[in-house]
Amino acid sequence: MPNPPEPLRGLGVSPGLAAGPVLPMGRPPELPPPLAATDPRYELATAVNALEAVRADLAERARNAPTKDARDVLEAQAAIAADPMLESDLGVRTERGEDAVHALHGTFDEYRRVLLEAGAHLAERATDLADIAQRAIAVALGEPMPGVPAPGHPFILIADDLAPADTATLDPATVLALVTERGGPTSHTAILARSLGLPAVVGCGGLLASLTAVSAETSDLRATVDGTTGEVRIGVGDDEVASHQQRGEHLKARLANASRQPGSTADGHRVDLMVNIGSAADLASADLTGVAGVGLFRTEFLFLERRTEPGFDEQVSAYREVFDAVGDRTVIVRTLDAGADKPLPFLGLADEPNPALGVRGFRTARWRPEVLDTQLRAIAAAATSTRATVRVMAPMISTATEAADFAERAGRHGLANAGVMVEVPAAALRASALLQVAGFLSIGTNDLSQYTLAVDRQSGDLPDLLDPWQPALLELIAMCTRAGREAGKSVSVCGEAAADPLLAPILVGLGVTRLSMSARSLPAVREALSSHDLADCERMAERALAAADAAQARAAVARAAVARGAVNRPAVPQPGPLPPPGTPPQPGTPPQTGSPPPSAPPAPVGSPTEAAAVSVNADTRRGG
Repeated sequence: MPNPPEPLRGLGVSPGLAAGPVLPMGRPPELPPPLAATDPRYELATAVNALEAVRADLAERARNAPTKDARDVLEAQAAIAADPMLESDLGVRTERGEDAVHALHGTFDEYRRVLLEAGAHLAERATDLADIAQRAIAVALGEPMPGVPAPGHPFILIADDLAPADTATLDPATVLALVTERGGPTSHTAILARSLGLPAVVGCGGLLASLTAVSAETSDLRATVDGTTGEVRIGVGDDEVASHQQRGEHLKARLANASRQPGSTADGHRVDLMVNIGSAADLASADLTGVAGVGLFRTEFLFLERRTEPGFDEQVSAYREVFDAVGDRTVIVRTLDAGADKPLPFLGLADEPNPALGVRGFRTARWRPEVLDTQLRAIAAAATSTRATVRVMAPMISTATEAADFAERAGRHGLANAGVMVEVPAAALRASALLQVAGFLSIGTNDLSQYTLAVDRQSGDLPDLLDPWQPALLELIAMCTRAGREAGKSVSVCGEAAADPLLAPILVGLGVTRLSMSARSLPAVREALSSHDLADCERMAERALAAADAAQARAAVARAAVARGAVNRPAVPQPGPLPPPGTPPQPGTPPQTGSPPPSAPPAPVGSPTEAAAVSVNADTRRGG
């Protein structure tokens, strides 16, 4: 076999290692030349029946979906296929002489353009519409709907992009990993891959060209995938496949047997590990042993897909369900993060030329303050009858004035220690001023990356700039943690970076006191932290900050890890007594939540447009 091409790199969005045969997604049906349609009613009926077949298929897939995330995504897609606006627009096209296939293509293409022009999360939903269109066109042509290959053996799935209906029903026993040339860290592919526990890399530039080049040399095409680092190698040999598989199995075994102790570095420095959720259902299967609580409760999922605001009593019930499920742990509730890329019709906000820079998050309270006040009142009411320690934080805070306004509103409703999210550089630059009025900071690395590097967070074309290892992003995080130490207040990360087991020790080295992520990401992060003492974390953080770009930051940290590999681990100190409940932490010291692990394990291996918009509810697990 010839030497394989240089490794490809994309965004690692679901950790894990995989190696094995490669298969590409089947191509969608080709659009035939237009036909001279003579019976508009027949063409319309053909198109509508095709959409109904797609809707029924998606609904059936939703009923059999393996996870709640998958079910939500498929139900949202089925709702798009059933939108009555589609039939109206198809009727206009068939009346002017278009055949069913081209009427479907034209209608969906028009909606796709609207979403792409809107940018941000709506642009990502354009993929959903393209998938529904391709399925309906296949039905209208009498062809099978496009889907995932079924070779009868495990394989790595490679595609330009993956549709939600395909990703949601993948069998992890057959599909070893997912790699796509397009897509971003909050795409359906990323979200569903994490929910299924599949290693996944998105935004992998040059993927299909490399696949074609290697395929020309050999029919025995195999690859290795690292869902943490984002590295993909196509055209590898037997030895590399075997070695990668062995490492993957070793990693799975270690994580399956990993400690369930509270988060801690190897020398006992406490790091609160927390989970991100959208509702109580996300806690149903989560193992909260050793977990400090919920670091990000996204309340917007209660509001999306609605034309009227949820009432006070409905909100109280939904919040109380989460608080009861958490027990005596902490719950940090993010108030409504809507507007712009997550439109809510009942807010009555005006259209904006650049939604990402517009009215979203806390800014919506300038126009509709009563919505926020009702939510804060409902959160406070729900908190009175539970054992949970409930805190609130506001998204999209830019100034100390906004932070003070939110803290005053929360306090007026009996919610003390209100915090704010750091999602824009202005908030990080003024972190000390924010902490004079806010109780804590929570950094949303997804949005902070977007606004710092001026790259749409959904962009698959510039993955290196969206990489959370970018030194500019790390420097802003360091500014926040310095302010936190000076104020004696906690600084957490609840964006995608917190779930990266390679980056987590760096964040701790920068001074982050809490890391919040999906429950599935906890074991790998917990083990990674316990493999480094605090001094290691701080030294690696210094190297990452001094790097020129994300790639060099990763390489510098990797070299540091290798250099320290032969150094013996220091003994872990025996835990002392925990302070009484409610004792405030000393400045710069994160809260104590339990005993440190007894020993350090080895280091880790490493309209339809509107319907598509509100379907963000089903899939966008944004940390901010």
